[in-house]
Amino acid sequence: MTIEEIKTHLSTLEGVNFQLPNGQFVPEHFHVTEVGLVSKHFIDCGGVERMEKVANFQLWNANDTEHRLKPQKLINIINLAQTKLGIEDLEIEVEYQGETIGKYNLDYDSTAKVFQLVSKQTNCLAQDACAVGQVKPRINLLDLVAQSNCCDKSGGCC
Repeated sequence: MTIEEIKTHLSTLEGVNFQLPNGQFVPEHFHVTEVGLVSKHFIDCGGVERMEKVANFQLWNANDTEHRLKPQKLINIINLAQTKLGIEDLEIEVEYQGETIGKYNLDYDSTAKVFQLVSKQTNCLAQDACAVGQVKPRINLLDLVAQSNCCDKSGGCC
C-alpha cells in the first residue's frame, strides 16, 4: 500500500485498526510514533548496487489506554511528514514491537475496514548470480561405480 492509498482509506473511516498476520489486533490505544522516509543504499550478493525507499510507520503500544488515533489525525501526520521530509507516494513499511521489532508490508481489508500487517520475507536479489533455485541433476551412485574402470566385473576394486 502506498501513502496516497492509505490516505484514501483513512478518509472513509471512523477509526484506525491494524491487524497482525496471526489475526490478533494491535491494541486500539496504539500510537504512531514515527512517519518517516527510509532509504537503503546497498550492494546485493551479485555485486549490483541498489537503492530502495519506503515510507515507514512505527506503531507503539503504551500504557495510555485512553488514547485513540483518529483517521484525520493520522492523515495530518502523514501530510506533515510528506511536506517536511519530501516523502513521495511510496510503499509503506510498518514497524511494530513483538518479540523484536517486526517489519511488515501494509494491506487493507475493505470489508472489515482494517489495515493488515503482512509479513515480509527476505530474498536473494541476485538469484541468477548465486544459482539459487537451480535444480542440480540427480546422480545414482551405482551408475558412477558402473562407469568406473577401477573395479573389475568380479566386484574387486583395484
